[in-house]
Amino acid sequence: MTAFLVFLLVLFGIAAGLVLFVVGLYNGLIQARNAYKNAFAQIDVQLNRRYDLIPNLVEVAKTYMAHERDTLEAVIKARAAAVAGLGAAKANPGDPAAMAQLAGAEGGLGAALGRLMMVSEAYPDLKANQNMAQLSEELTSTENKVAFARQAYNDQVMTYNNKREVFPSSIIAGMFQFLPAAFLEISSEDAHKREAPKVSFN
Repeated sequence: MTAFLVFLLVLFGIAAGLVLFVVGLYNGLIQARNAYKNAFAQIDVQLNRRYDLIPNLVEVAKTYMAHERDTLEAVIKARAAAVAGLGAAKANPGDPAAMAQLAGAEGGLGAALGRLMMVSEAYPDLKANQNMAQLSEELTSTENKVAFARQAYNDQVMTYNNKREVFPSSIIAGMFQFLPAAFLEISSEDAHKREAPKVSFN
C-alpha cells in the first residue's frame, strides 16, 4: 500500500511537472505575441503622426503649386490608401495580408511624397516658406522614427516566430493555433520610395 501511494505521488508529481512545463511554453508564446503587437503599436503611433502632417504639407504646397493639381491629389489619395492599410494592420498585427497591404500602401505614399518634393524644387517661394520647411523637417524626422519602430517590430516578430517553430514549443503552438506573424517588409524595388524625403528648404 505504501509503495502504491509512493507510485501515485511520483505519477502526480510527473503530471504536475508536465502541466507546469506546458503552461510555461504557452505563456512564453503569449508573451512573445504580445511583444510584437506592442511593437506594432509604436509603428501605429508614428504612422499616424506622419499622416497628420501630410494634409498640412499639401495645403501649404497648394498655395504655390496651383498647376500641380495631379501631384497634390496623388499624395492625398496615397495617404487615404495608407490610412486604410494601417487600419487593417492595426486590427490584426502580423497578419500576412494586412501587413502586405500596409507595406504596399506605404510604398505608394512614399513615392507620391517623393514626387511632390521633387516638383516643389521648381518653386523657389515654396522652398523659402517657413511652414513648408518645418513640415518637411518633421516629416523626415517621423520617417526616421517609423524606420526604427519597424525594425523593433520585425525583431519581435522574429523572436515570436522562432519561439513557435522550435521544439517543443511548436507542439503547443500547433495545438493552440499560434499562427506565424508577418514582417513589415519593403521590397528592394520599392526601397527607394520609402526613404525619408531628402529635401532642403534652407
